[in-house]
Amino acid sequence: MDDSRTPILVGCGQKTQREADPKAALSPMDMTAAAARQAAEDSGAGKALLETLDTLILLRSFSDTSWRFTCPFGEYANPPVSLANRLGASSATRLIYTHPGGNMPQWCVNRLFEMVTRGEVEAAMICGGEALATQKAAQRAGIELDWGEDPGGKYEEWGVKTRGWSDMEDRHRMSGAIFAYPMIENAIRGARGRTIAEHNAEMGKLFAGFANVAAENPLADRRQGFSPEDISTLSETNPYIGFPYTKLMNSNAFIDQSAAIILTSVAKAKTLGIPEDKWVYLHGCGDAYDHWFLSDRKNMHSSPAMATVARETFEMAECTLDDLAHLDLYSCFPSAVQIACQEMKIPLDDPRGLTVTGGLPYFGGPGNNYVTHSIAEMMNKVRAKPGVKGMVTGNGNYITKQSAGIYSMEPTGKPFSPKDPAVYQAAINADKGPAVTEAANGKGSIETYTVMHDRKGPSYGILFGRLEDGSRFIANPPDDPALLATMTENDYLGASGEVRHAGGLNVFTPD
Repeated sequence: MDDSRTPILVGCGQKTQREADPKAALSPMDMTAAAARQAAEDSGAGKALLETLDTLILLRSFSDTSWRFTCPFGEYANPPVSLANRLGASSATRLIYTHPGGNMPQWCVNRLFEMVTRGEVEAAMICGGEALATQKAAQRAGIELDWGEDPGGKYEEWGVKTRGWSDMEDRHRMSGAIFAYPMIENAIRGARGRTIAEHNAEMGKLFAGFANVAAENPLADRRQGFSPEDISTLSETNPYIGFPYTKLMNSNAFIDQSAAIILTSVAKAKTLGIPEDKWVYLHGCGDAYDHWFLSDRKNMHSSPAMATVARETFEMAECTLDDLAHLDLYSCFPSAVQIACQEMKIPLDDPRGLTVTGGLPYFGGPGNNYVTHSIAEMMNKVRAKPGVKGMVTGNGNYITKQSAGIYSMEPTGKPFSPKDPAVYQAAINADKGPAVTEAANGKGSIETYTVMHDRKGPSYGILFGRLEDGSRFIANPPDDPALLATMTENDYLGASGEVRHAGGLNVFTPD
């Protein structure tokens, strides 16, 4: 156990902005800098820690991730340099801007801990921030903001650039989380043999627990507290977004939030005078991914990658689920939580609770940066009671990229040495789903589906189905408002019908 090669987390900071005037509000970069300074102060080393950073990782903003969140107020041409300049972090020569993914904060922690162990890093920061609430308010008010900046220079990119949906899925309008996760949810409902009403009630009950935690968290965006009925009942203020998800079941991206965590070697922490009651160790971790596109999976109600990551993380940490005092499961939608609990053998009503923040729909869903918040909050939890352990999970794309970490103030007693993910990824890759028929014609049945809604009601549907030969296809049902409404009221899982291909699209008409 060489102090210069023993990695620890030493500082964390979080900020939630509620400024009503867009002109007075901090920009996303200034929000991120504020959280970064808070993390440095939390360590006790303050400015000295910022000035000694050798590595700075910025999580990709939602405006640089999805067309749905494109910023009209300018672009940060080199986000890591803009942040480093604000912090006076001139020693940071490794500047990284990640590719998208809710797994990326934990994935970056795992990689940086390895780099400290190899002697490649001494002090590093992971951070990110969003100001989509301010962006939206300014757009609605017709206010122009200046968020453009080009400081020059270059940066590295970490992660995987490949988008989460295929060209075939894109043609059928399944091009984002709000389209994919409702389809996963209906697949879960089918696997559990529930009616629409029964499953909606279960989703409401599950997420009410998250809302209760958010109600007690001063950093949370939605602190009203919601009952199961509030969450699952349709209303003018809680409409369907993508059936079966109501508005209150969706990750809340339109928030202003930022977070930062700082890690060093033990030797660097001692040099900077960071006290041991700030040190947090990573006892176990794992990273894996399921087949990249939903079309290619064996089913849409399980995650071999999630099960594998849990196994590897617990094995490395030399502990079990029973040894954990705290959990924060990635919670962009109910399906993500249900599958995590299923694969990790966690009861949905676990008395420890499933979140330390309040979750993405209620605490807030700051783009790719949520898990930085959950790690920061987990640091606070394990610091408050030395010796306890807590687990954080991250999830990228559509139950695709999985990451986990187990944290404690208790020293690990051994060098940080996770297994190479390639060792266990091969088995997941080999477990393939059914053949896919891109141009589908003939009789078939619905495997899972969703009906997307706009302000007027049902807008269009997306479904996966199976042909009589067992192959899978993706299709849209006819744009018939009456049919689409019926598909939200009656169970169409397993419904038979005819699929026809024309103009690059499959259209499935139920019998």
